[in-house]
Amino acid sequence: MRADHDKPVPTANEPEALPRPFNHLAGANLAAQAAEQISLAAVPIVAVLAFQAGPREIGLLAAAQSLPFLLLALPCGLLADRVSRRALMVVAEAVRVGAMLGLLAATWADALSLPLLAALGFLGATGTVAFSVAAPALVPMLLAAQAPRSMLVRANGRIELARSLAFAAGPALAGALVGAAGAGTAFVVAALLAAGAVMLLLQLPRTPPSGHPQRHPLVELREGAAFVWQHRLLRPILLTAVVWNLTWFVLQAAYVPHAMTHLGLGARGVGLTLALYGVGMVLGALASPRLMAGFPLGAALCLGPVVSVAAALVMAATLVWPTPVLAGLSFFLFGAGPIVWTVSSTTLRQTVTSAQLLGRVGSIFLTANAGARPLGAALGAAVATATGPDQAASACLLLAVAGFALQAIIIAASPVRVLQVLPAHAA
Repeated sequence: MRADHDKPVPTANEPEALPRPFNHLAGANLAAQAAEQISLAAVPIVAVLAFQAGPREIGLLAAAQSLPFLLLALPCGLLADRVSRRALMVVAEAVRVGAMLGLLAATWADALSLPLLAALGFLGATGTVAFSVAAPALVPMLLAAQAPRSMLVRANGRIELARSLAFAAGPALAGALVGAAGAGTAFVVAALLAAGAVMLLLQLPRTPPSGHPQRHPLVELREGAAFVWQHRLLRPILLTAVVWNLTWFVLQAAYVPHAMTHLGLGARGVGLTLALYGVGMVLGALASPRLMAGFPLGAALCLGPVVSVAAALVMAATLVWPTPVLAGLSFFLFGAGPIVWTVSSTTLRQTVTSAQLLGRVGSIFLTANAGARPLGAALGAAVATATGPDQAASACLLLAVAGFALQAIIIAASPVRVLQVLPAHAA
């Protein structure tokens, strides 16, 4: 075994390496996110190809896949502050493996249906919920207690880079697999990736619970909710993210039918345009540490909401100029700008929140943010139903422009905009 004095010492220009256990977490995050993105992209493509699904059906499928975030995030947040976060993530990924195997079995048995796609999508998303709550709460524990703030920014950037790579590769891979070999192959790949995430998570050190005194669950949830709502920086971040997620799923409900009907794209073309979202996320995640080091924190936090408005306008322009190039550019902007928001807002949340509250605070954000997704998907489906198939895409895309404008106004009018650096650590 190598002695401590033999370890390389980072120079002034070379940042300290992130700990090995954190790298296992980042790898597990990459595999889990890739499995999720493949399934999320494959399910609506299969629904359109096999069942001629339109915006209404796609919106309902998206609502089913995102409903666990609304129902289960708070219970998972309580568990993340009470039990081992490592164990919680292992169980979560095992559930996702089961859901992917269920989709595979139904495909091979020729028993797929829209209700079954929705049900197994719901089950798979339960794994995503627990993973999404526990991982950000585990990151500060895996870093040294004396780690500089720049290391926390780098760690969050690495987590988001892994997620971004999944967003970049997952949809394109799903479209290619479904188009070339059928839905079963896509579900096999997703199951293998989720199983790989389980193996990486098992290599993490066993992490004890946070150790805070356990009280009635409602009392603990009220404590977390009160902290978020009364915090002058966390409240506007929460409201901005809620509006963003609601609006994003209004747009998502319309995009696949709009792309395949009005833009002339097939399964592979849809996957490629969605993959540009991930490409933008990768570039944004790589740039996040430099942006946060070179610009005031408030400017970095406002970048994502402002770029989202521009992206929504570009997507709306496809109603006038129906070209896939504009759709791809829109998704690229949606990836590049908001990922800087994710890295900076997550770092801010981890900095101002005590370790005993991280699970609950994270679950409150996840419930509000991701819980807005089924509402946005349902709203997209309702708008599509009310306007009719000929006007559904136009109505949803224009509504998305208005929603993204609102979230930019919320953050620009808040105290977050004038932040220069990260505040002091929580006690």
